[in-house]
Amino acid sequence: MSGGVDSAVAAARAVEAGHDVVGVHLALSKDPQSVRESSRGCCSLEDSADARRICDKLGIPFYVWDFSDRFKADVIDDFVESYAVGETPNPCLRCNEKIKFRALLERCVALGFDAVATGHYARLVQPEDGGDGYLRRGDDPNKDQSYVLGVLTKEELSRCMFPVGDTEKPQIRAEAAAHGFSVASKPDSYDICFIPDGNTQAFLGKHIGLRPGMIVDQQGAPLRKHSGVHEFTIGQRKGLDIKQPAADGKPRYVTDIDAATGTVTVGSRADLSVTHIEADRVKVLHPMMEQSEPFNCEVQVRAHGGIVACTAQVDGDRIRIDLAEPLSGVARGQAAVLYLPDDGGDIVLGSGTICGTSRD
Repeated sequence: MSGGVDSAVAAARAVEAGHDVVGVHLALSKDPQSVRESSRGCCSLEDSADARRICDKLGIPFYVWDFSDRFKADVIDDFVESYAVGETPNPCLRCNEKIKFRALLERCVALGFDAVATGHYARLVQPEDGGDGYLRRGDDPNKDQSYVLGVLTKEELSRCMFPVGDTEKPQIRAEAAAHGFSVASKPDSYDICFIPDGNTQAFLGKHIGLRPGMIVDQQGAPLRKHSGVHEFTIGQRKGLDIKQPAADGKPRYVTDIDAATGTVTVGSRADLSVTHIEADRVKVLHPMMEQSEPFNCEVQVRAHGGIVACTAQVDGDRIRIDLAEPLSGVARGQAAVLYLPDDGGDIVLGSGTICGTSRD
């Protein structure tokens, strides 16, 4: 129970379906004064109070579980360490993987619960052969969250429920209003919950400190010094502060980050294009990922967008992905989630964490 409208309706639907439901809010911060700033962040004191009011209205028990230590180790520290080595991590994806499902499921199973139900926009569909359920995109294309769930395991998914995945957001808000939930019109949270002011560079600078290096062009010519690779991400255009213009007069973009040498390479928009992706930390959610031969599918490399047809080949704990058309701004540390398009909604095949890119 995040305190938002999606988990509120998910809980209401679980109650209406006849399940024995308990609402749980996760305390992820040691700061008791942590509050929302507009629609930024989540899991604040305000959100906890909203979740409690929803549970009271539904007549179900409500608990707050303190996962702040695990959140710091598995999400915040991972976020800082990834930026320090030149990656661009997705903390919401890591939170889903390590906290909202793994840690939460471990405690739920230990306490005798059957499943965790959340307000994610995704669907679990049972195949006709009666095998394991498949994860599919949610019915609302604007809210689909299957990408951030692609890092779960089969075992974790077997204990998941996504009650709102077959509904579009406007209907969810209308349903919440019909229940009399005060969160019916509550804005969606965005940005990073542990950086509620949105200043990621200041947060990273505080935790990583100064690690000076050089910004260079595609030929390796130095352009200016910088204070640390954590200030940059692949595809970044703003904030480069390079005085001399490019030879063609067009904007420059970050095309590569080498944390070992502190080198940040910039180039044109065309220099951002990649045609091959290497990923590790493979998660297999569909039998197609268990074969050693290449297979055709689609890959998504960002939570919103970055979807192209590709050929993928799994080799142990690595995936090689050959793109049918170039993608721009593909960053190490992000997830590459593979999909099988079909008429019933794209099936999630599995995922890997991007560890390298190249282009023809």
